[in-house]
Amino acid sequence: MVKRLSSLFVRTLRDNPVDAEVPSHRLLVRAGYIRRAAPGGYTWLPLGWAVFQNVARVIREEMDAIGAQEVNFPALLPREPYEATNRWTDYGDTLFRLQDRRKVDYLLGPTHEEMFTLLVKDLYSSYKDLPVWLYQIQNKFRDEARPRGGLLRGREFSMKDSYSFDVDDAGLQKSYDAHRDAYIRIFDRLGLPFAIVSAMSGAMGGSASEEFLFPCDIGEDTFVTCTKCDYSANTEAVRVGQSADVDPSATPAALVVDTPNTPTIQTLVDLFNDRADLARSDRKWTASDTLKNVVVNVRHPDGRVEPLAIGVPGDREVDMKRLEAQLSPAEVEPFDETHFATHRTLKKGYIGPGILGSDNPSHIRYLLDPRIARGSAWITGANEYGKHVMHLVYGRDFEADGVIDVAEVRDDDVCPRCASALNVKRGIEIGHVFQLGRKYADTLGLSVLDQNGKQQVVTMGSYGIGVSRAVAAVAEATHDELGLRWPREITPFDVHIVIAGKDDGAITSAAEDIATQCESLGLRVVIDDRVGVSPGVKFKDAELLGFPTIIVAGRGIANGTVEVRDRLAGTTSEVALADAARHAHHLSIQG
Repeated sequence: MVKRLSSLFVRTLRDNPVDAEVPSHRLLVRAGYIRRAAPGGYTWLPLGWAVFQNVARVIREEMDAIGAQEVNFPALLPREPYEATNRWTDYGDTLFRLQDRRKVDYLLGPTHEEMFTLLVKDLYSSYKDLPVWLYQIQNKFRDEARPRGGLLRGREFSMKDSYSFDVDDAGLQKSYDAHRDAYIRIFDRLGLPFAIVSAMSGAMGGSASEEFLFPCDIGEDTFVTCTKCDYSANTEAVRVGQSADVDPSATPAALVVDTPNTPTIQTLVDLFNDRADLARSDRKWTASDTLKNVVVNVRHPDGRVEPLAIGVPGDREVDMKRLEAQLSPAEVEPFDETHFATHRTLKKGYIGPGILGSDNPSHIRYLLDPRIARGSAWITGANEYGKHVMHLVYGRDFEADGVIDVAEVRDDDVCPRCASALNVKRGIEIGHVFQLGRKYADTLGLSVLDQNGKQQVVTMGSYGIGVSRAVAAVAEATHDELGLRWPREITPFDVHIVIAGKDDGAITSAAEDIATQCESLGLRVVIDDRVGVSPGVKFKDAELLGFPTIIVAGRGIANGTVEVRDRLAGTTSEVALADAARHAHHLSIQG
């Protein structure tokens, strides 16, 4: 049925919403696809819901094609399964917790591994029942501290999560590969460019883990690709490898030196290079010769907070996302002036290894970047204001409690696979696949009888796609300076007919005929039949709304022609009135 803008529940906006930080958020609100209901929560309007349903349709078609079966769980879930897997605690403040009138604890589901596991446990008991692949498309809830980017990071969002259940690891690998291939087809159909990168499993647990990332400058994730081999990984998953030990026998004894007015690494390096008694004879000192010690607070899921010190080369920063990924489910918080006031052994700006470590006066756990080789010498803080120490050797003059690889990853860092240079890029996570293994099955008692009549713990995989996030990602990937440009696979309408110019009835009649012909060819059509709206406004709205084909019925009708604009290709053609519908159909087939 042909739709009409005069009655469609949509209002376009000329100005960007004040809280919109990224193009997809601005355009989806301005074009009348979504409206903000609460921080991190959005109402889908008819156009937005149509796009959402088309994305969900593509996902369902590809999941059904591999033999997965759709179920649907409630969003309101009991505490007990999540307590059994420790995630009632591990999720910390990101979990929405609530009680019913009887004071029984519930949560709003952030993800559903526990529920899927218990469902299969309830119904299946034999290896003959497996493998089985189940999925759902359902809203999830996470109390994000900083919801931003519209649909890209919300407190309530829609996700497709699927789970595979197999008897053994060989079966899990087949399930994993089938889902991975299905994801490739899904994102190809959505018109989303993507990179598949190695990733951390985080609170999900499991072994193998890969992310599907849409490369995008506004993305919150960073990932690397090798300039030579096929290595790619989220920066959280990149591992440098421990530097080889070096011989410190020629290194002089550690020496404390006065270093007034050196609040930064650069001022410290400049002082060492400017002073004749400290300058090197072979080269200049650089930031990479210094050891920077960063202190943070780690908040554990049980509420316990402990300080943690991390030593990195002075030319690097601690990447807080990498740190949180390694410490998950704990959270990282700043170590501010109030904390320095209660840890008086720490001299801010001059913290050195001599004071750090579980067995040293501060009793603060101290972890080193793997680039800090045993036997290497450093310039670092002397634990006194205005003083640093040089020639301080790791293993000779100080020790650490362990190693942690959380320094920032940069362009031209060495590929851990082939030692070539890495490139760092940004991206938006649109999918994630995990080999969960037996973590949840072990905890929740999911086992089946194998061929020998013995109980075998089931092995699982977990596979997620952010459906609402995919809508925003497609908008990010395809928009131009004029507005949205929906791929034909997911657009709300195939053809947008604009009635323009002074109308004696002939233009409207011609537009109606084109709409009828388009619809008979299987195209979804909307007519801008609004009265009292100027052609200029109608054209801007057509470009903003982003339907793939725009047909302008205007003055050309008198000459038997219409203007056809292909929003995806950016081309405009004058087409005979009699051929308009067939031309639009041809564009839709071309994709």
